[in-house]
Formats: sequence, C-alpha cells, structure tokens
Amino acid sequence: QVQLVESGGGLVQAGGSLRLSCAASGRTFSSYAMGWFRQAPGKEREFVAAISGRVYYADSVKGRFTISRDNTKNTVYLQMNSLKPEDTAVYYCAVSSLYSDLRRAREYDYWGQGTQVTVSS
Repeated sequence: QVQLVESGGGLVQAGGSLRLSCAASGRTFSSYAMGWFRQAPGKEREFVAAISGRVYYADSVKGRFTISRDNTKNTVYLQMNSLKPEDTAVYYCAVSSLYSDLRRAREYDYWGQGTQVTVSS
C-alpha cells in the first residue's frame, strides 16, 4: 500500500523559511517523479515544484523554493525561503509513474494528506 506523509508545515513570518518533507512508503520510488502542489482556501490546487531527472518550478516560487529528493530514504523535500503571505496554503506531495507534464495534477498517481503552511505578514 502506497503512503505519502508530509511534515514540516507550520506558522512563519513573511521572509522566513520552512522545509517540507514527504516520506513515501509501499514501494521504491526512485524511478518515479515526485511533486509538490498547494491549495489555498477558495482556490484550486496549483503546481509548485516537481523533480524527475529534471526539476520544475512554478513561476511564483522560482528562486525562492528548492525541491530535492533522497532516494535512499524515499523522501522528497521542499525548501521554502523568502516566504510570502500568498504562499499560505495546504501543501501536498504526490508521485507519478508515467507522465508527460508534471505541472498537471492529473499526472500523479498518489497523494499525501497535506501539511498546512501559514505565512503571516
């Protein structure tokens, strides 16, 4: 059974940093793509970052967020710096086995339950 568990969310002031982690279990994910999405209240889920053999970022986080992975731990990370109030959302990690466009949520097979990130002004 595949399970994704996010951690590392919390409350931070604008300009601060957080590091999210997503631990995957149930199989080996080294050949899978992994991604982060977020959803703010009243808004649709949006792409944040993804990593396969390359890395991809939404324009809104480019230069501030960094995605990385440790295949020995089946874990993907999202380092978030220079946080802004508009980054406030529930952040979800996801994995994809077959994909063409990792910016699309429908490309992903499994999802975590999410972790709340709140950035105060």
